[in-house]
Amino acid sequence: MTASPRPARRPTTVLRRLVSLVYIVPIALIGLFLLLAIVYAQVRPPSMLMLGRWLTFQPVDRRWVPLGEMSRNLIAAVVTSEDARFCSHRGVDWVEMHAALDDDEDGGPSRGASTITMQTVKNLYLWNSRSFIRKGLEIPMAIALDGLWSKRRILEVYLNIAEWGDGVFGAEAAARAAFGKSAKDLSPREAALLAAALPNPKLRNARHPGKGHLRRAAAIARLASPDADWLDCVPGR
Repeated sequence: MTASPRPARRPTTVLRRLVSLVYIVPIALIGLFLLLAIVYAQVRPPSMLMLGRWLTFQPVDRRWVPLGEMSRNLIAAVVTSEDARFCSHRGVDWVEMHAALDDDEDGGPSRGASTITMQTVKNLYLWNSRSFIRKGLEIPMAIALDGLWSKRRILEVYLNIAEWGDGVFGAEAAARAAFGKSAKDLSPREAALLAAALPNPKLRNARHPGKGHLRRAAAIARLASPDADWLDCVPGR
């Protein structure tokens, strides 16, 4: 008695599995994001750049300090420089986003539209190179993180994972590398020099600033006030 041949796998079965993956993968990634957001709200998280350096056996200088142990001058300078509407937006600054899109359409110079929340998301979860895919992920994740974390926590994590030089991460390591002092002891000028270095820390060195760096720092120092009312969203700073 000969065995009957196996019926050929139906193409519809394969198609169903592919369709299932289309739903399962995004749900799994969203779940991972939410889980890490809950964990990172309580611990001292590393950035993706830090993890990459550890995996490739490169040195990492990061010394975590609570926001309350950082200079108010630095907090004001960074918010002024990086995200002046930090306290009023919900993770994404649509005013700056629209302005950046208008510049692109007009052929004008590219301008940054990333908020501190968006940069925190990028540093914690995503990659550095610019792309529409990364930005498309960054925006909803920033809105979600703004709902899950307080403004204080977002700023505290950002200031402890931001890159300030080759292998230098966070305000404390940056302050010690540039000025040989703790982040809590930074003067308004020193804080402005560090804030002005953030857009391009590989080319801008707060210890040896160039003319453009000095001009940018001077502008930040004029605008930044450690007692500004718009920093009320960061209590106990």
